[in-house]
Amino acid sequence: MAAARAPWGWAVAGALAGVLPAIVAFAPAQWLTQRLGAATGGQVQLTQARGTIWTGSAQLVLTGGGASQDSAALPGPLEWQLRPSWNGLRLQINATCCTPQPLLAQVRVQLGQVRVALQDSRSQWPAAVLAGLGTPWNTLQPQGQLMLQTQGLEAVWSAGRMALAGRAQLDAMSMSSRLSTLRPMGSYRLELTGGEVPALALSTLQGPLQLTGSGQWVSQRLRFAGEASAAPDREAALANLLNIIGRRSGARSLITVG
Repeated sequence: MAAARAPWGWAVAGALAGVLPAIVAFAPAQWLTQRLGAATGGQVQLTQARGTIWTGSAQLVLTGGGASQDSAALPGPLEWQLRPSWNGLRLQINATCCTPQPLLAQVRVQLGQVRVALQDSRSQWPAAVLAGLGTPWNTLQPQGQLMLQTQGLEAVWSAGRMALAGRAQLDAMSMSSRLSTLRPMGSYRLELTGGEVPALALSTLQGPLQLTGSGQWVSQRLRFAGEASAAPDREAALANLLNIIGRRSGARSLITVG
């Protein structure tokens, strides 16, 4: 009986050897979208996905996650290419609305580590899409442009911890909110600096709404302290916003995270 079953065993093994590469090569884009949604708690989603996990396109949607009804989509499709390389995977992302040049990243898995290195880049994103993330963004309803620059940015996951290297700068330009009649309220800069203890710094570039603050990632949690205030002749126009974004202390609004 064992001898009789042997040809069937070889046949099954041969079929698997032929089918499995085909499955991997033509894996639908939905496989990628499902895993991204699960990894982000549903807050970052790819809808209307087309193509495969290797070459595809979808609509990028930000949501409040869970049972939230908030969502906002990036204007235009997001396109990607994922290719094997000698030391991992090479990822290229292009958004017609926002990336003058495609974003390029190298993904490597080695010795229990996952390393993602982003090639130096510049991109521009609509601030309005943040409203999809729910509280407090759905109340603020921000408007303006988010200009992102990265230099040597790299993230490494090992033993459940993440380490950051390099630098990222996010400039929020000509920002406004439905909570204030001022158009715009100002422009701001958020800087991320990697290292043993990654740090954040918030500053005001210009405008009647003044924002400052700093923070660090301690034990994988962000601890941030900042404050917001209004120019003396703009306090009335910004009162509602200052009441929402932090805890009022006289003319200031104190912002704390973590």
